[in-house]
Parts: sequence; C-alpha cells; structure tokens
Amino acid sequence: MTGGSSQPAKPLPIWATFISSAIAACTAEVATLPLDTAKVRLQIQAKSDGVPKYRGLLGTCATVAKEEGARALWSGIEPGLHRQVLFGGLRIGLYEPVKRFYMGKRPADQAPLHLKIAAGMTTGALAICIASPTDLVKVRMQTEGKLPPGVPRRYPNAFSAYAIIARQEGVSSLWRGLGPNVARNAIVNAAELASYDQIKQTLLASGMFKDNVLCHLVSGLGAGFVAVCVGSPVDVVKSRMMGDKDNLYKGVLDCFGKTFRNEGMLAFYNGFIPNFARLGSWNVVMFLTVEQVKKLFTPKD
Repeated sequence: MTGGSSQPAKPLPIWATFISSAIAACTAEVATLPLDTAKVRLQIQAKSDGVPKYRGLLGTCATVAKEEGARALWSGIEPGLHRQVLFGGLRIGLYEPVKRFYMGKRPADQAPLHLKIAAGMTTGALAICIASPTDLVKVRMQTEGKLPPGVPRRYPNAFSAYAIIARQEGVSSLWRGLGPNVARNAIVNAAELASYDQIKQTLLASGMFKDNVLCHLVSGLGAGFVAVCVGSPVDVVKSRMMGDKDNLYKGVLDCFGKTFRNEGMLAFYNGFIPNFARLGSWNVVMFLTVEQVKKLFTPKD
C-alpha cells in the first residue's frame, strides 16, 4: 500500500509483496490474538444463555485466563498463523497488482476509491476461498473452552483438527460458513486496504505528513475503525456458524434471522469494542510491519 507520491517507480514483484504481507500478517496475529479470542467468545455468547459469562474486553481476557490459563488466550495461534500466511499474504500482497490491473495503463497511484474497493474485495474473496479451513479451525480451537480434569481436548493441534473435522463431518465441512466468510472478508479487506490507501494518500497530499511511522500509524488505525464498522454483522454470523457444532443454523440467512429475532439488531455488534481493539491494533501492527519489510525488498538507488 503506497499512497500519494511515495509510490516507487517500479512495483515490487508479487513474490516480494506476498512474503512481506505474510510476515506482517503473522506479526500482527501473534501480537493481537488474545483480543481476537475475547472478541470471538463475546460474539458467540447469546443473550439466551442467561447471565453473561463474559463481560467486556478486559473482563473476558481475565475470565479466560483465570479459568483456562493465560495460554488459552492464544488458542488457535497455530491455525491463525496458517491463515495469515495464506490469507494475509494473498489478500494484502495481491492488492497492488490487482489495483494496477483494474487501472490498466493509467497510473496506479491515481486509482479512484471505487477501484481501490474493488481490488480489496477481489483479493479478500479469492484469498479466503483458499484459507477458509484455517479460519474454521482457528474459531473451533478458540471456542473449545475449559474442559473437566482428565478430559482430552477435542482438537490437540491444528493439523489434527483438520483431519478430525474432515473425518467426522466431511471434507466439505472445512469450508463451513464459506458464504459469510467470503462476504465478511471481501468487505473487511476492502474496508481495510482501500481506506488505508485512501487515508494515507490524503495525509501525504495534505503536506502535513511524510511517509513515515506516524503516517502509517494514523492510516492503520483509521482503516481498522472503518473495517469494524462495516464488517461486524457478517463477522458475528461467521463466528457463530463456524462455532456451530450442533447445527443450530441451516445457513447464512437462517443465522442472520435467528440472531435478529432472538437478540435484536445490536447482537450483530456483539464484541464491537474488543473487535475494534483487535482490528485497530492488528491493522496498526500489520501496516507498520509491512511498510518496513517491503523496504527490504525495494532496490536501493
């Protein structure tokens, strides 16, 4: 993502943008996964469960750490890293090449907002079609919760989880929730990348910012806020469908309908604050990292 006049004369090769994006996405995943675990626990917690077990971002983190140990906050880190190598590397790494493709012979740094959105939706949808099983396993491992003494975990590790789910529920079940997952990630990816691109371009054009860490931080934080506002409803549905081991939902529309009827519209923004804390901080770490790593691949004059 290179906005304004900072765009290099010669674009980086795709392999370099993929590696840079995968490294940045994995770094952000490790740094912010506890917030994501809290977000998922809050999202799958229905009002009908009675007195809420989890309350707020810090409260949820504290409850999970107290009942299950601090390591539980990093549940799903293994499939999370699998996901970021595939999904993060593809959706972020392909954004600039796809944007250039949509622009044709016109300069990519002059792309209008609608083409930035189109590029973000394209790479988000393509990437999650490949990486969706890693997303499902990550959610399953995050939501397993505390087990009685002596009871083994259902999924000992990520690779076992892929095999167990495929064997017990069918290979196609690894793509359970693909519909809302594609919708969620296409929308959120477009919101993240297009807004980061646009905010950074605007900041640089104003003359008040240089292409430095402060500019990347402000742009990343703004991108995270836009992404959460736009993507929360489909994110809630995605988490509930992927964590649905009892087949409570027949499909995307059924999950939307039952959630709305039983809990109201605000249920689609369950975990909004932890979601923003997670996605905002994730975007800041990821964009700061990717901008620095890409410099390593940029030819020196």
